[in-house]
Amino acid sequence: MSAPLALPEEFADLTQFEDWALETWRERYEKRLASTVDEMQALYDAITPRIEEILSYCDRHDLADLPDEVRNLMFLLFSLCEASLPVEIWRQPRVPDSGAADLTMVAEPRL
Repeated sequence: MSAPLALPEEFADLTQFEDWALETWRERYEKRLASTVDEMQALYDAITPRIEEILSYCDRHDLADLPDEVRNLMFLLFSLCEASLPVEIWRQPRVPDSGAADLTMVAEPRL
């Protein structure tokens, strides 16, 4: 059994979403496609009201030298970005009427 997701103490309640703390855009995209709207809604409901608090906390740290728990918190926020349109607008993981279309990112900045 692995250790729970490391998060700042103030955000320990978000450890239930540890499977959303993914480092790359592709991982987050694939997680979105594999998730139900209810799962994305739970992430959305837990993080959305705390966006300003999370951003304020992350801003206290140098991006080039983030502690693991802050990096994980940022990854959760990035996953919220990935899940927000499916929750707010589409009510499904995929873009409506997109068939088997897929996205490819040629380059992604690393943290």
